[in-house]
Amino acid sequence: MPPDEESLSLLIGRAAKELSRSFDDVLVAAGGSAPAWQVLRALEAGSHRTQADLAAAIGVRQPTLTHHLDAMERAGLVIRERADGNRRVQVVTVTEPGRQLFLRLRRAAASFDGRLRAGLTDGDVAELRRVLAQLAENARPD
Repeated sequence: MPPDEESLSLLIGRAAKELSRSFDDVLVAAGGSAPAWQVLRALEAGSHRTQADLAAAIGVRQPTLTHHLDAMERAGLVIRERADGNRRVQVVTVTEPGRQLFLRLRRAAASFDGRLRAGLTDGDVAELRRVLAQLAENARPD
């Protein structure tokens, strides 16, 4: 790498931080947050109902998810109930206010995605997805 050229890891890290901050701002303006969006999105997909499934689906540890679910439950966005036959398992359900927030956040996320795609062709987006997947693969330890 030439001495005056920034490393890919720094460039990607800086871009990721800026994208994350901007996306967080969009979600907050829509009345939500990134954690709420991730939880609601996973729940609306329908296949992640238990806290353990949700934690795995959104890539966080269970204690972190519990913190987010506590706040979402207090806000009336989700309900947690013990599973029949296994009191240690909690099933998470979206409430009607949670569903309404999900719809607002989905619109905000789609709008933000549209901003990101400005000036890019479908081919560019496909290539970006391929390159990001390859970079993630390359970053994994052997």
